[in-house]
Amino acid sequence: MTGRAPISATCVALFMALPLSAQDVPEPDDYRDDHYRAPVPATLTGVTVVDDETAHALWQAGEVAFIDVVPQPPKPRNLPKGTIWREKPRHAIPGSLWLPNVGYGRIAKQTHSYFKQGLEKATGGDKAHPILIYCLMDCWMSWNAAKRAHEYGYETVYWYPDGTDGWTFMEYPTEVLEREAEPTGD
Repeated sequence: MTGRAPISATCVALFMALPLSAQDVPEPDDYRDDHYRAPVPATLTGVTVVDDETAHALWQAGEVAFIDVVPQPPKPRNLPKGTIWREKPRHAIPGSLWLPNVGYGRIAKQTHSYFKQGLEKATGGDKAHPILIYCLMDCWMSWNAAKRAHEYGYETVYWYPDGTDGWTFMEYPTEVLEREAEPTGD
């Protein structure tokens, strides 16, 4: 007998377990505040979504402030006495300003201040100056941060959902970034 074999329950279960594509992820009404490494929406209201090539072209033009919002891993608690802790270097898009931890769904007042001061530094205090916000692929931190920057009044916000994963895959240059210093006050 020729023909196709029936689809097994196992095949159906495997298909159902496949990750969602960006087109399948609805844009939430508010910030995402859990499971930050998960598929992200294809859109962000009020913000321009860019792909790898567009992000690279914007970077080459040199007229957009690039903001990396990858969280900084905390020092592990209860390290044995005498253990040397070295943070992993952050390889990112050259010239970016690294503002870690500003992409969580709920952030403290001091983190809002830190983010606002970082954006002011990157734009010279000009909310009309374009900014591009990124993190890693399938990372809600950049979606949240781009939404927040738009709500702060920044007029031209680009969101690069592929982040440094897409950038590195395209073999674009990277450099090691240092996190931006903590804010000096409100």
